[in-house]
Amino acid sequence: MVYRIYVEKRPEYAVEARGILSEIRHLLRIKSVTGLRLLNRYDVEGISEELFSQCCGTVFSEPQLDFTYTAVPEGADAVFATEFLPGQFDQRAASAAECIQLISQGERPDVQSARVFLLYGAPSAEELAEIKKYVINPVEAREASLAEKATLKTDYAIPTTVETLEGFTALDAAGLADFVKRYGLAMDEGDIAFCQSYFKSEHRDPTITEIRMIDTYWSDHCRHTTFGTILDDVQIEDETVKAAWERYLALRREVHAGKNKPVCLMDLGTIGGKYLKKTGVLKNMDESDEINACSVRITVDNNGTDEPWLLLFKNETHNHPTEIEPFGGAATCIGGAIRDPLANRGYVYQAMRVTGAGDPLVPVRDTMPGKLPQRKLVTTAAAGYSSYGNQIGLATGMVDELYHPGYIAKRMEIGAVVGAVPEANVRREQPVPGDVVILLGGRTGRDGCGGATGSSKAHKLESLETCGAEVQKGNAPVERKLQRLFRTKEATRMIKRCNDFGAGGVSVAIGELADGLDIDLNAVPKKYEGLDGTELAISESQERMAVVVAAEDAGRFLALADGENLEATIVARVTESPRLVMHWNGRTIVDVSRAFLSSNGAEKHIDVLVEKPQSFDKTIPADFGGGLRDLAQDLNVCSRQGLSERFDSTIGAGTVLMPFGGRDQRTPVQAMVQKISLERGHTDDCSLMSWGYNPYISEKDPYRGAYLAVIESVSKLIATGAAFEDVYLTFQEYFERLRREPARWGKPLAALLGAFAAQMALGIGAVGGKDSMSGSFEQMDVPPTLVSFAVTTEKTGAIVSNECKRAGDKLVLLAPAYGADGLPETASLLAVYETVHALLSSGKAVAAYTPGFGGAAEAALKMCIGNGFGCRFEESLPLETLFGYRYGAFVLEVLPEVEEGTLLGYVTEDGTFSRGAESVACGDLFALYEKKLENVYPTQAPAENIPMETFSAPEADRRAPAVKTARPRVLIPVFPGTNCEYDSARAMTDAGAEAQIMVLNNRTADGIARSVEHFAQALRDAQMVFIPGGFSGGDEPDGSGKFITAFFRNAAVKEEVTALLERRDGLMCGICNGFQALIKLGLVPYGRIIDTDASCPTLTFNTIARHQSRIVRVRVASNRSPWLAATQVGDVYSVPISHGEGRFLADEALIRQLAANGQIATQYVDLDGRATDDIHFNPNGSLFAVEGITSPDGRVFGKMGHAERTGAGLYKNVPGEYDMKMFTSAVRYFH
Repeated sequence: MVYRIYVEKRPEYAVEARGILSEIRHLLRIKSVTGLRLLNRYDVEGISEELFSQCCGTVFSEPQLDFTYTAVPEGADAVFATEFLPGQFDQRAASAAECIQLISQGERPDVQSARVFLLYGAPSAEELAEIKKYVINPVEAREASLAEKATLKTDYAIPTTVETLEGFTALDAAGLADFVKRYGLAMDEGDIAFCQSYFKSEHRDPTITEIRMIDTYWSDHCRHTTFGTILDDVQIEDETVKAAWERYLALRREVHAGKNKPVCLMDLGTIGGKYLKKTGVLKNMDESDEINACSVRITVDNNGTDEPWLLLFKNETHNHPTEIEPFGGAATCIGGAIRDPLANRGYVYQAMRVTGAGDPLVPVRDTMPGKLPQRKLVTTAAAGYSSYGNQIGLATGMVDELYHPGYIAKRMEIGAVVGAVPEANVRREQPVPGDVVILLGGRTGRDGCGGATGSSKAHKLESLETCGAEVQKGNAPVERKLQRLFRTKEATRMIKRCNDFGAGGVSVAIGELADGLDIDLNAVPKKYEGLDGTELAISESQERMAVVVAAEDAGRFLALADGENLEATIVARVTESPRLVMHWNGRTIVDVSRAFLSSNGAEKHIDVLVEKPQSFDKTIPADFGGGLRDLAQDLNVCSRQGLSERFDSTIGAGTVLMPFGGRDQRTPVQAMVQKISLERGHTDDCSLMSWGYNPYISEKDPYRGAYLAVIESVSKLIATGAAFEDVYLTFQEYFERLRREPARWGKPLAALLGAFAAQMALGIGAVGGKDSMSGSFEQMDVPPTLVSFAVTTEKTGAIVSNECKRAGDKLVLLAPAYGADGLPETASLLAVYETVHALLSSGKAVAAYTPGFGGAAEAALKMCIGNGFGCRFEESLPLETLFGYRYGAFVLEVLPEVEEGTLLGYVTEDGTFSRGAESVACGDLFALYEKKLENVYPTQAPAENIPMETFSAPEADRRAPAVKTARPRVLIPVFPGTNCEYDSARAMTDAGAEAQIMVLNNRTADGIARSVEHFAQALRDAQMVFIPGGFSGGDEPDGSGKFITAFFRNAAVKEEVTALLERRDGLMCGICNGFQALIKLGLVPYGRIIDTDASCPTLTFNTIARHQSRIVRVRVASNRSPWLAATQVGDVYSVPISHGEGRFLADEALIRQLAANGQIATQYVDLDGRATDDIHFNPNGSLFAVEGITSPDGRVFGKMGHAERTGAGLYKNVPGEYDMKMFTSAVRYFH
């Protein structure tokens, strides 16, 4: 039987419904809709009515926040529902099913979810259709029936064979051309003819699986066929570009001496690094047959001992998927980027996001046919990327977005990541016959079939209708499990070779591991039945890894995977014969030679014309005040804080610089800086990454645009305190579809020549990159794009933040000389780098900023706003010096006595920006700067009349434990979605506790039973339980902590928790997601596990309706808890927060009673130490600014702020006291 329930947020908490109504009325301008209600609908099959009733108030809803119904409420003027397309991953339904299974400990039931929209007013049929079009992306979802369902079971047509393409080898040229068109292939006529020739030599016709697989293998996305096209005749109209071309040709003769290497874009893109390596400049490269990510050797100081490590970095683009399905496309962009260093056995701990879009402020009605509105695209993509990165525990240190009309043709979505691994963890060997291939992680579905070929095509209106299956869906909890496994040395030492699943699925991920492979497609785990052999072979379903291990190691490896709650299956074996063979249903459906596959298809040739560049001189404003106001609200200069702060920037407890610095957290950093992530131990070594690119230069002059992109990326590292040594580059190339037009080919050639020239000038090499050559839609093209990412390492002590530090200091401009070609002269630039580094290292300069879009004026503005300063510019300063491009220059805050560079002005206390008689008040300027994108990326929440009082509880005696111990044991459970366990364990270990991380296995009913038994046993031996932060079950279904609470309500677990607290006087703590679990169990504020009701306090969604990540200030309101024994009432601490559901709610009388009891432990406070409802200090709108509460005796403590994310050298650009000594206090309680 199918049971159904509808769940609706109570009106005061219906944040999402209010947001959608606002979008309908103000973005779509449909004023006839006056009200909107949003219901979540759940259909469940495979459980008893009793169990369903039990889950209605625990899994599907929360009594404090939700109303539930058995039918759609009546009275609406229009009702419709939406659901995911069959085969698309539904996190809400999946998490609900897992929660139910945790409660029942039986088999996992079938769950389907839908969203029901109730509209009020009088929308016309046309307006209703427009609303549906806005809320339903047909690539991933559809309108759902409102009718009851008889069953959730799907009768899949089970395929048994794949088609052999009879007559293929007999087709003539016209027949082959028609064949390519009929099957929608990415390959061209030359490729298909080459393919036909091969199968003629095999004396057979191919299967459709072979054709689809070959099309994927040879796609531009997989094999960079555009970059491999041979350049025959190259004509160049600019002398500077021509000189770079001649130098490239000369360098080829030296680097490729005795080799017949084709002249192509790929060679040009890689030759700089090859030359620098050959000449001994690049000394630390880690080279192998595995080409998953850039890898360089570094030395890491681990607790005073130097260890050899590998630093890994990679940039990934997901332009096509994000364009058509922004949430999933952006999520799998960062997922794909992570799995490349992961395949190199690295732990990824640092990420950057750089995107390109059209103007998101353009009215929705002006959207091009076939395109999503830019506003919806940018906000949904940001939600997708941040959701995924936040869930897997990845600190995103920098988020930026470029705006240019060319990106309406196709969005740019780039994720760049940094990881590291001890060299001792890495084993690389050539696979030998008899080795086995294990598929790890997620299951295979139809999602992502054809993604590589879809991303390799130019698109037009008609083509978008057929590419829905090309979009993958991310499953972040599975990705987190993969990360944990690959951090285990025992597991990685078994891996001979590894590949991640991306473009091409099984055929590429497994097909690249060895020359000879025999793959059993029937062994590939499936999400659902009905997949045929072709789909199994090429599906790009995410969160999968393929590893080669020796046959004798397979059993142990599978056991380690199971220990991480990961599915792992042997699916292939390495063979002697150099052929890729796949079997399905007892038939061989792929059998091709490695030599043929590796040929990458027919050889391609092209002529190229690099046209004379246009001037990219910037228009200089006529007056200072007007120019500064215009600058502050320029789309490419204005604040990105509302975008960036939805990304967790502090997880991993290694963030050296917050994305925004200063007392007011407003100065954006120019490079992200993160400590090298150690599972055990501490280090002061950190990695830095920055980026550079200006589309408005590159559209006029691709050569100089790329050259300056390299300069900008490196200069940002220097401005952050790094030395100019051991700097590495990786590029993201993104261009229009080149077709057979020489002038279009001239754009990437010019850009790569510019990047090549910059590498030669600076003596640093590009050791990686990613190209995407499909940036066209109809007659529109993306601007010529080469984004440069620069990477290096430093000591945390050398890092200097970018915000101005004090009033009275000078601001000076230190700029290189510029040549006749408009570019910085190399010797002068390197001298400037040396001078800047010396000034920063000596403390004579205390902040630096390298100018970008807005020149020195932008740099000065952003440096000053972090601490509320202004600047008195020199009256004689030419406006061109302030507002013109100054790539490679630096604005420095120096001590008053320092005489360097050109004096720009002085830092002032009053916040005013002035030049002579002209001045602009900081309030006016900041309003323009911060409000430009406020309607797209909000930083403010709707004002609410929240009661407020700053509480102070009097001192009281603390209870002593029944049993004392020198080294108490703390149990840290890891649920699917938990991501703070490493930080939590390190904090407890540093405090003197023995931390035990326990992974809960919920893949099967037996696994759940074993986990319950093991956890209950571990509880008997523990003195503390620490529930760490994360996103239990992806914070689904529609709310956090439900996964954890379902587990803790198990009778055996509940009994042991009760014994810990009531008989042994133990301690419990929950931070963030852990606090959400504690409060929903009743452990705070009641001290025991209870069935909560509508009168109980809870935590819900932030009033701003998005994730918040920043530093907040919390004041100790009561120190009666053993966790806060080292604090005093009134002490104020700074603490990182990162959550989307942290708003504390309770009846006012109950809150006052808790305060009287001393159970309000901490409150959010402003700079004056007062509890406040200001969202910049109270980030979630908590009533009475409550941040943390305790049980009546204080031994159970729940708080939102991540007190475990502390350490030396962190958060250098946001002043404050970060260590509450919370964990040391807990350990001392047992002494």
